[in-house]
Amino acid sequence: MSRMNLTNRQFDEGRLMQVLIAPIVSEKATMVAEKSNAVTFKVLQDATKHEIMAAVQLMFKVEVKGVSVVNTKGKTKRFGKSIGRRDNVRKAYVTLKPGQELNLTGEAA
Repeated sequence: MSRMNLTNRQFDEGRLMQVLIAPIVSEKATMVAEKSNAVTFKVLQDATKHEIMAAVQLMFKVEVKGVSVVNTKGKTKRFGKSIGRRDNVRKAYVTLKPGQELNLTGEAA
């Protein structure tokens, strides 16, 4: 199946609106954005690359070149006597096509 057919495949719009949880704004994410025109998002654990691609295109009206996904295991942390565990995180690095820009600051350009 060609890549074009997969991106045009229909997804449930309600599901796509929930796939992206939050943008990740960190020093590493900013460096990646400047270097390779990629934006980093925290996404649902069961989100697929094609769903993430479709969600970004739907919500931000930009063309996506590719999506890389990283699963990060939650760390075990102590607070006094009690031991807790952070949640597992799934990050998506969404690379935009040349000339495309995504403004996450919310300021009018």
